[in-house]
Amino acid sequence: MTSQEAIDLVNRIADDGEIDQLLIDLLRAPSPQTSLQEADPALKKFIADFIAPRLQSLTGDAGVVDGMGNLLWQTPGAGRELGLLLMGYAMTFPAGGMKEPFSGAIVDGAPFGIAGNCAVGRGACEQKGALAAMMYTAALLSRAKLKLRGSLYLAVSLAGETGRHDAAKFILEDNSIRAQAGIVGLGTTNRICLGNKGRIDIEITVRGKSAHSSMPWDGVNAVDGARKVLERLDTIALGAKHAGLGGATLTVTQIKSAPEISHTVPDGCKIILDRRLLPGDDPDCAFGDIQNAVRDLAPWSIEVTRGAFMYPSEVSADCAAARSLRDCSQALSGTASGVFYSPAALDAGFLNRCGLETIMYGPGDLRFAHTDQEVVSLRELRQAARVMAAAALTMLV
Repeated sequence: MTSQEAIDLVNRIADDGEIDQLLIDLLRAPSPQTSLQEADPALKKFIADFIAPRLQSLTGDAGVVDGMGNLLWQTPGAGRELGLLLMGYAMTFPAGGMKEPFSGAIVDGAPFGIAGNCAVGRGACEQKGALAAMMYTAALLSRAKLKLRGSLYLAVSLAGETGRHDAAKFILEDNSIRAQAGIVGLGTTNRICLGNKGRIDIEITVRGKSAHSSMPWDGVNAVDGARKVLERLDTIALGAKHAGLGGATLTVTQIKSAPEISHTVPDGCKIILDRRLLPGDDPDCAFGDIQNAVRDLAPWSIEVTRGAFMYPSEVSADCAAARSLRDCSQALSGTASGVFYSPAALDAGFLNRCGLETIMYGPGDLRFAHTDQEVVSLRELRQAARVMAAAALTMLV
């Protein structure tokens, strides 16, 4: 099926009012991140009690909730060729200072620099706009009633704000997904994100010896040791720059000394690092460079611990998903979707590592993410639903 044929078919089936209402209802159903992360029962309830029944209503099939609590839906009766995976997210940033984070109100976009109306709510521009577009893509392919060469899969992940691949790993390894391409649903203003940086979280613990601060010579100040650690970290070479992503980075995000008692030389200090990786970087080597840099710092003892990790990602601008989205955007609006790269760490890296050429795409401008005025353009939402559905048709029919 050509891009224009797919767009023509989608335009005959799609209903803007239905698309808008789907997003409004998603925004009115809270699913914020808590300290329980993916294990939060309320988040699992959101998927089981809202997402699954809504998919049933939209497509005639509620999908299956897996052992972790993620949901997987797929088109029935497809052929045996490798298909397309759409991955959306249930979890949003916490409500924070938003006055009406779960209102789903429709407002004029002009004050936000957006043409037309916007929907307001936590997660609107980050997770839920893209999730609404993906759920409606599933509806459009179901209603098209065409024989597909391979399945369209929609995975609704418990993650969204966790900074790790745990949910994506469960989805890929514990469900029978046969796909060759993927789209991760996040706000990109309907541009195609071809790549992103990876990330390793690293904790360095510096241990010294406590003493009364009137007699500091009796102790070994862990803060002084932390200063030495930072000096060593500044000597680490981070490698060449990437044309689209710039350079790798090593950033200190937290420093905390202990004990928190007055007039005491601290005997401990923790340093939290954010090490961003470029496509092709070896995470083990990056971690090893940090370990080696802070060796032999007597009289302090140093412990380096590796935390959460996400793979970097990069695909060609001519990969199947990017090409199909670009061509369908051109057919719909006369303008092909632009491409860009993201410094954020995303699940696309894990999907690519599993053999699915994966890009990021969805409605929403991330400058509104995590703010007190989070909005998403309804025009972008409607376009994203149509373009994703048409792209899926060109890839699978």
